[in-house]
Amino acid sequence: MDEATVIPTPARHDENFWSAVMAQVEPAWSEPGDDETFEMDGKVLDAARALAERISTRAHAYRTAGQPFDAALMAAPDLQLALLRSLYEARLSVDRLAESAATAAGRGGASYTQLGAAWGGIKRQSARLKWPHAVVKRPADESIPLDYAGGAAVIHHDPGADAWWYTATAADRQEEESEAAYDTSAEAIARATEFLLTHAPPARPDTV
Repeated sequence: MDEATVIPTPARHDENFWSAVMAQVEPAWSEPGDDETFEMDGKVLDAARALAERISTRAHAYRTAGQPFDAALMAAPDLQLALLRSLYEARLSVDRLAESAATAAGRGGASYTQLGAAWGGIKRQSARLKWPHAVVKRPADESIPLDYAGGAAVIHHDPGADAWWYTATAADRQEEESEAAYDTSAEAIARATEFLLTHAPPARPDTV
């Protein structure tokens, strides 16, 4: 890697951590290879099969009868329908997570062109239509709303201190109000995002 492309890697306690984190790296990612996409397919399938086993009528009958669920049962057409329903839920989960990621990236300074490139190379206008509230142009002193990980935050500017701060309510109803201590809105957004993610709702337990 050239010296010009060396990416700073300060530790979390370093005073320059957030300024380094919020400085966008280009390119933002490398294209995943076949091995990585196949691994992703496997993880999605594992999650969808787990849900299919929970919602399947046949699987419920086996649990009620105290019988173990044999993997061969997945060959049943009704279980494949339950798997298809689960994969639909997986698609909805992807859409929700993508909206959160696009919003956090956009409020942190990413453009619709960059969001579109990340979403499989769609055009800027298509990205704007898909996530109309992700990138918002506002006057420097106007508050910025942010929804993430089931919670919400508002990023404020203190003109007297020429600094940014935030108020946030996480998914678990925990609240936080920061000091006006951030030099840029992007840094305040990053800190608010961290708080919301830390207090995100836990994974739903398996149900019988």
